[in-house]
Amino acid sequence: MSGGERDPITGHMTTGHEWNGIRELNTPVPRAVWFFLITAFLFSLFWWVLMPAWPLGHTYTKGLLGIDQRQVVKDDLRRATENAPPWRSEVAGREYADIQNDPVLMQQVRRHGAVLFGDNCAGCHGQGGTGGPGFPALAAGAWLWGGAPEVLAETLRVGINSDHPDTRVSQMPAFGRDQLLGRADILAVIAHVRSLSGTGSGSSAGSELFAANCAACHGEDAKGMVETGAPNLTDATWIYGGNEQVLFTTLFYGRQGHMPRWDQRLSDLDRKVLALYVADLAAGAREGGGHADH
Repeated sequence: MSGGERDPITGHMTTGHEWNGIRELNTPVPRAVWFFLITAFLFSLFWWVLMPAWPLGHTYTKGLLGIDQRQVVKDDLRRATENAPPWRSEVAGREYADIQNDPVLMQQVRRHGAVLFGDNCAGCHGQGGTGGPGFPALAAGAWLWGGAPEVLAETLRVGINSDHPDTRVSQMPAFGRDQLLGRADILAVIAHVRSLSGTGSGSSAGSELFAANCAACHGEDAKGMVETGAPNLTDATWIYGGNEQVLFTTLFYGRQGHMPRWDQRLSDLDRKVLALYVADLAAGAREGGGHADH
């Protein structure tokens, strides 16, 4: 290391540091950098005075402009509501049946309901409500709690097995895991259930076991009960699947589906549009008599 000296090429002084014959230049910071640093500092002081900045316990400095982002959002929502198309106020103010009987309004429901469904529901229920493993096919007109739009709107509001205090609650017991039924009895119930939908042959033992253990929720005729959220077992519509292995898993370990509450995520109007849209998706299936969801 040697003392600083002037570099003959650049004219800058060196720092006195040298590595393997390479001397370190003491190059000054470019003036442009100083300009931008000073400008940024002065702007930050100016902005600090104008805008909300520092926390003060339970409040904060408001700034000379007094801008409140929460109020900005509220104003934007208010303007959006004021400028909303007329059909939205009609849907909000009319009964479900009136809306369903109005072809013009239903066109808007289908158009905007499809967007809401795609953004919020299709991830589980599939595009067009076709369902998937573990998720009901809404387009099949198969319901646990009922398919009237008013009922669907309530299901959307409170969810199923959600954290809403009024949530719909439904659970299939774990007959095998909790030793309510032995393996042979479970297999007999499976054979009986499959026979109900025409996919197998049952037995009197399976029928008796069903009456003693399943009919209280699914009904004596096994067509389900909306009061308990229990599915119809007599058709070919399944959530988890209707083969023997899947049914054994269902009976042995039980099932407890979950649907989130939407009262905190969607407005009353959006939930109403969604309920009408889903009911409309399944209208054809309902006319055909299918109401199972299991």
